[in-house]
Amino acid sequence: MIGESEKIKKVFSMIDKVCDSDTTVLIQGESGTGKELIAKALHYGGVRKKAPFIPVNCGAIPADLLESELFGHEKGAFTHAIRSRQGRFELADGGTVFLDEIGEMSPMLQVKILRVLQEKEFERIGGTKTIKSDFRVIAATNRILDDEVKKGRFREDLYYRLTVLPISAPPLRERVTDIPLLADYFLAKLNNAKKRSIKGFSQDVMSSFMNYAWPGNVRELENVMERMVILAEGEFLTLEDLPEHFLEARDAVVSEIYEIPAQGFYLSKVVAHFEKKLIIQALGQTKWVKNQAAKLLNVNRTTLLEKMKRFKIVKMVEE
Repeated sequence: MIGESEKIKKVFSMIDKVCDSDTTVLIQGESGTGKELIAKALHYGGVRKKAPFIPVNCGAIPADLLESELFGHEKGAFTHAIRSRQGRFELADGGTVFLDEIGEMSPMLQVKILRVLQEKEFERIGGTKTIKSDFRVIAATNRILDDEVKKGRFREDLYYRLTVLPISAPPLRERVTDIPLLADYFLAKLNNAKKRSIKGFSQDVMSSFMNYAWPGNVRELENVMERMVILAEGEFLTLEDLPEHFLEARDAVVSEIYEIPAQGFYLSKVVAHFEKKLIIQALGQTKWVKNQAAKLLNVNRTTLLEKMKRFKIVKMVEE
């Protein structure tokens, strides 16, 4: 995991504090924010690191098969069950079960998962023998589970059982200062994997990266980097190598068009108005953290403070 922003430092701190605990952890965050990386860091940074790390994507496995995947089954338990099979909870004895996208789990299976978390014992499908297994559960979801509880789609008792130690995976737009570090890492990784020798980025490319919203988060950044490295013709990545939607987003920042009236206008006033508007937007996006807003605008912090003073930009105190 890579980053130096305050948001990601909080995640690192939480990992250090709870990696040796056996308590269940719930990782919440948007798709592409690195929830599985956090889960692996918890596992491999703790006392269970030599035991198995068993991931299960609850959203990718059909509901009628997920129970068998988790608990296992006995021979003849259902059609095509030609032999007994261990489930993920059994295989993870001494280690960790990572339940990814747990918000997709059916209500019926949620009840059984709650019992397993409480008792650490279960039966295979079609079996009567109680199996005990010493495993830790780390769950993850891109849904807001407390909203799912209110809507009746997720059990409240399971929700509280999972959120003993919650970790929030921040979206990339909230850790903009980490983008250059991540981009450099992916460039080195892709140069090696794709047998390329790209030396770096133009300033315009990095500026576009810093000002893009990244709806797909770190995963989208990696995918964009892969495309650029493969298609680039020069030694450095330039604006010509960016996907088209990046250029559209970049142009949208500066493409507010004014219809010039017949009597004309004062250019300096229009530019100042637009500049003030962008500064307020950057401050809003960064929750008024001036260092981050300055980096978003690619100006020095002192320059930002001078412009805020000139434009009389002051944060309103919320009542």
